[in-house]
Parts: sequence; structure tokens; C-alpha cells
Amino acid sequence: MGHDPRQERLIEARRERRGRAMLGRERLSRWGAAAAFAVVAAALALSAPSGVNAISAMPVALVLLYAFASRIEFEIGSGSALSTQLVFVPMLFELRAELVPAAVAIGLVAGGLPGFVRGDGLHPERVAALVGSAWYSVAPALVFVAAGQPHVGREAVPVLIAAMVAQFAGDFVLTVAREWTALGVPPSSLVGPFLWIFAVDALLAPVGFALALAAAVWPPAIVCALPLLILVRVFARERRGRLGQTLELSHAYRGTVFLLGDLVEADDEYTGTHSRAVVDLVLAACDRLGLDATSRRNAEFVGLLHDIGKIRIPNSIINKPGPLDPEERAIVNTHTIEGQRLLERVGGLLAEIGWLVRSCHERWDGGGYPDGLAGEEIPIIARIVCCCDAFDAMTSRRPYRPALSVAEALEELRRNAGTQFDPAVVEVFEAVVASLPAPAPAPTALVPVPGLAAVWTPALEELRKPA
Repeated sequence: MGHDPRQERLIEARRERRGRAMLGRERLSRWGAAAAFAVVAAALALSAPSGVNAISAMPVALVLLYAFASRIEFEIGSGSALSTQLVFVPMLFELRAELVPAAVAIGLVAGGLPGFVRGDGLHPERVAALVGSAWYSVAPALVFVAAGQPHVGREAVPVLIAAMVAQFAGDFVLTVAREWTALGVPPSSLVGPFLWIFAVDALLAPVGFALALAAAVWPPAIVCALPLLILVRVFARERRGRLGQTLELSHAYRGTVFLLGDLVEADDEYTGTHSRAVVDLVLAACDRLGLDATSRRNAEFVGLLHDIGKIRIPNSIINKPGPLDPEERAIVNTHTIEGQRLLERVGGLLAEIGWLVRSCHERWDGGGYPDGLAGEEIPIIARIVCCCDAFDAMTSRRPYRPALSVAEALEELRRNAGTQFDPAVVEVFEAVVASLPAPAPAPTALVPVPGLAAVWTPALEELRKPA
């Protein structure tokens, strides 16, 4: 998964939901799907020829294997990829197809019961609602019914392929509808995870077909699925552990970013509050530009930390109540390099965004610092932060000058579009500002925060030390 913020949020939300009852739209959607499935599965089962697949060893073995397989899940976004395809394919051949959806539903509920009994699994209501998750089995069962219940063998391969295509298409449509109505999950966020889920099912289907072939010759061979399922379960547990570590690391990164933001604010309240204001503008611009979740997360971090290097600049310069002379300006201009160095000392994801912090004062015409980048050479996130940074600085009151009005600041951005700023970013930013509520009046004076500064002074001194 890496550090994909959108998928991380979906996985965290899914984990949180598992142990609690359903509410509102989710309850209506899940129970509606379960009730509709029960009606369809019952109608299919009643349409099966009488006397077929009576209670015997094979149906019981398949349901038990399916229950075990349903407990082996690879978390992906708001859902999961199960290993049930390994058992589902033999079900289509060994049971009457009309009975397969009911068998799948029984297996799903049976698979959810052990965790419920131990108290560390699904909420009881969610265990019962698992019946609705068996909808995926209806389309392939109907394909087998339409094909006249083919026997496992070479002639059945085209039917199996058609059944799998029907399964994937039906499962995608139904899941998208269910997740959208129940949880408001955008369909676009499900495409990637579903490709992964379909890949798992497609790879397991031939193995399931081989098991069906073996069981046709010697029925007890169906239990050969068990060792493979146990092995897959080990892999699934390892993946779950890695995902947990990734989520913890993501929280640690975010906590570190806000901690560093607090350090900046403790050292210089204007710089700290300015950075937090810039973040709001940056995120609004990212949304207007349609940046992906990872870029949006990186932009949030850069917006908050773009001035982190100023803690290495003497306070006598930072807080000077007047324009800086050329020598002082040159010292201040090193803060982007210092910011990159500080973040590289932190390491990990923050080291990766250090080069974006370094580029936040580059100019579209190549006249910026520290590297003289121009145009598209400047990362898009740095171009966004540059524009938002300038706007917030212009509309903020400083000891040596009054704040500009929003209209005046926008006019200044337009005047410098194509020289200092990316014209496309300026255009988007104007739309962002137009959609914002009227700003609160600027404070008449900057009030220090001595208590906070006292708390963070040791940390600040440590960061000020040369690497």
C-alpha cells in the first residue's frame, strides 16, 4: 500500500467499523442487500431438482472449507480480497448451481462466528449481514444453470470463464452501489482495489478448477485445499501486520509534522500562524486542481513546514521591525535549504518532501532561489505553496507595514503571473479565494506565546545545531 492516504483512511475506517453496530444508511444498505439476496437465493434453491445435494459429506466439507477461507482476507481499501475462490469454483461443479448462493451465504456467516465468539471479530449485526456479501455468487451460478450444469472437464472451461466474467462484473457493480449508498465511498476509489481483488480471484480460479477435477475422480481430494488455505492465511496475517505498521508510521509522520509546526510557532508566532493559514489555502487549491491523495497529503505537509528553516535564522533578523538589508535578505533566503536539511534529519517521508520545501521560493521566470528553477521545472506543489504563501503574507499585518486587502493581494498575484507565479495556479487560486468566506479582521498586534516557547526551547536549540 505504501503511503496512499486515501487507501489508509479507507482501511482505518473499515477496521473501526468492524466491532460496532451499523447505523443509518449503512444499516439500511447492508440489511437491504441481505434481505434481497435471501429472497433470490431461496428462489434459486427451490428451483433445483428435488433430492439433489442432500446433506452429505461433500456439501458439508465445501461449506466448512468456504467458512475457513472467508476468514482469510487481504485488506484493500474499504473492502478485502478473500481466498474463497479456491473453494467457490469446486462448489459450482460439485453442488447444484442453484444451491451455491445459499451455501456461500452459510459459509460466510459460519466464518464470521469464531471472531464473534472470541469477542475480537465482527459485531453480531455485521455477522448476520454477511449474507448480503454472497451476492457475488448469484451471477456465476446463473451462468452454470443456463449452461445445463456442466461436468468438470475441458468442455466446462468456457462456461467457467463466462461465469468468472459474470462474477467480476456483477460483484463490481453491486459493491460500488453498496459502498456508495452505505458509506459514501466514491466509485473512483474502488477501481484500484477491485483490480487487485479480481487479480487474486483470477489466479485462484485455475487452482480451484484443478481441485474440482481431482474431487471428480476421488471426492476426499477436496480437502487438499486446506493446506494451501493455511499457507495463504499466514501471508494474509503478515500483510495485515505490515498494514498496521504502515498506518502507525503514517500517524507518526503526521504527528511529527504538527510537532514541527508547533516548534515554528513557539519560535515565531507569526511564522507559525502564517504556515497554518497557508495550509488551508494550499489544500483548497489542490482540490481545485484535482491532485491525487498522496500529492494532497504532501502539499499539506509542505504548506505547514515551508518556513521550518526559519528556526535556523537569527531572531534578530526574523523579527526585525523594518525592511531587511541585502545581507540580511541573503541570510533569510537560506531558510529553504535549511528547511530541507532539517527534514532530511527527521528522515523517511519528511525527507522526501524536503526538496519540495526547498523549491517553495522559486519563480516561474527562473529568478527565484535557491536553485533558479523555472516553469515546469518547479514542482507543482511548490508552485501552489508559493502562490498561497505570498497571498497570506500580503494580507497579514506586519510591524513594518499594514495588510493589503484581498482585492489588492489578488491584483498583485495577477500582475506577477507569468513572472513570479505560475499563471495557471494564480487562475485556480482566484477561484479558491472567491469561494472562501470573508476573512476575519487582522490582529492589531502580534502576541508572543511565552509558555509554549518555554516548553519547546530545548527542542528548538537542538534543531538549530548544525547537522
